[in-house]
Amino acid sequence: MAINRFLFASVFVCCLVATCDGIVSFNSLKPTLTVTATHKGGVLKAGVDNVTVTWMLDPSVPAGTDSSYKTIKVKLCYAPVSQVDRGWRKTKDDLSKDKTCSHKIVAKPYVAGGAVATATWTVQRDVPTAKYFVRAYAHDAADMEVAYGQTTSADKKTNLFDIEAVTGRHVSLDIASVCFSAFSVVSLFGFFFLERRKTKIAEAK
Repeated sequence: MAINRFLFASVFVCCLVATCDGIVSFNSLKPTLTVTATHKGGVLKAGVDNVTVTWMLDPSVPAGTDSSYKTIKVKLCYAPVSQVDRGWRKTKDDLSKDKTCSHKIVAKPYVAGGAVATATWTVQRDVPTAKYFVRAYAHDAADMEVAYGQTTSADKKTNLFDIEAVTGRHVSLDIASVCFSAFSVVSLFGFFFLERRKTKIAEAK
C-alpha cells in the first residue's frame, strides 16, 4: 500500500512539474473545435493558391467548455505519409517538441459562444511539397494549448490535400533568360558583320 501511494505521489509530482514547466501533452487535449478547409481542389501551388479555414466550437460539447479559450492558432500540418524518414517533421506528444504543424496560418482572438470564424491564407512560398491537413489550437490566457480541432480524422488519413513547392524557376526569369540569349546571338552576328566590313574596307584601300 505504501509503495502504491509513493508511486501515485511520484506521478502526481511529475505531472505537476510538467505543467509548471509549460509542457503540454497533445493526448491531454480534447477535440472540441470543428475545423474545415476549402480550396480549389487538386494540387495547390505554393505562393499562388489559397486555403480558406473555418472553425467553431463543436455544438455537441457541454456549455462552458470554452470558458478558458482566449486565442485560436491555426496551423498547416504534415500528414503521416509525408513524415516518413523525415525526422524534422516528426510527431511528438510534447507539443513543445512536436514538428507535425510547422507552418502558421493565422492566430485570432477566440469569440465565445460558438461563433464561426474564418480566415483565407495564401500558401507561403517556403512550404515544401507534401500532403497536409489543417489543425486549430485553442490557447488560454497563459498562451498554453487547451483544446484543438482538425480537418482530418484521428489517424490523419482523410481530407488531406497536396501542396507543390516553388520549383525555383519563375516565368519572368525565363522570359529574361530568353531575351538575354536572343540579345547575345544578335550581338554576336553584329560583331562578325562589323569585323567583315572593316576587313573589306581595309582590302579595298
